[in-house]
Amino acid sequence: MKLRRTISLAGAAGLALTLGSTLAPANAAVADANAPCSLHLGSVTAAGAHTSRVITAGASPTVGAVRTTAGVYQPGQVKHTTTFSFVPKPVGDLRAGMTVFGGALYNTGYGTRANGDLDPNHPLVQRRVGGGWSDWRWIEQSVHKPAGSTQPLRSTLYAQNTGGTFHRWTKENGAWRSTGGIGGLTTMKSFTLISRSLTHDTFLANNRNGGLYTVRIPTSQPFSPQGTPVRTATWQGLDQLIAAPCGAAGTVLLGIDRDTKSAYLYTLGHASGTSTVIKGLGKVPGTFADPHYFRFAPDHDTLNG
Repeated sequence: MKLRRTISLAGAAGLALTLGSTLAPANAAVADANAPCSLHLGSVTAAGAHTSRVITAGASPTVGAVRTTAGVYQPGQVKHTTTFSFVPKPVGDLRAGMTVFGGALYNTGYGTRANGDLDPNHPLVQRRVGGGWSDWRWIEQSVHKPAGSTQPLRSTLYAQNTGGTFHRWTKENGAWRSTGGIGGLTTMKSFTLISRSLTHDTFLANNRNGGLYTVRIPTSQPFSPQGTPVRTATWQGLDQLIAAPCGAAGTVLLGIDRDTKSAYLYTLGHASGTSTVIKGLGKVPGTFADPHYFRFAPDHDTLNG
């Protein structure tokens, strides 16, 4: 089934103006980091391997050992990737997510051994979903699967094309159906999912003017994202944001600067506009030079940021 581009909805200009403007200085309150939180970071290397490491938000960021799974993709093949689910098995783990390559969208799944190598008992599977995916900036999938559920209650795919239009698809009876789009978001640089429920998804996004925003998207129709400023300056230098839950209602956030191949870690309290508390933990050890970064998430991924 092809996933086709949608026409921008009427009323898009209001959100575009909000997300693209420079506002008054935001509240500069700083969060108090309590128990360490962590983010399980993945990447796609230029050679087509997956890497995996855990970044922990202590008094300063620390990074665990990097595991490499070679042979997942061909060199330079992947153009975009979603979050990947990560399910431990007695030896190794099972991984699944969505990728774009060759102008098409694919489901990717495979298993690993304890050392990170591909597991021949759970071989790599690439299932084509649809074509028309050559001109996109990023993709992300939100799977709402509460603990105790064997099947997702909701699966939603988001993507932004190179013209700035933000699109949504919803999975119904095993097939993806377009459920709206909104244009005018050309100033936005990166989106990362920080909250989900049966009725909404919320992204954290930054733009080229330095702003940091939450973008709350009700799952109902019509497609009507609501942008709220969190900060209004200094966030333009980060090219990619990757978030994971931190505590009952907070977020640990990784920001990657591709110009310097560096990454910085932050903890955020529950997103509440300009009163959101943010603590910068500093530069993450290591070099971040891979073409693509993403998050490995548990099968039951609770996001309440």
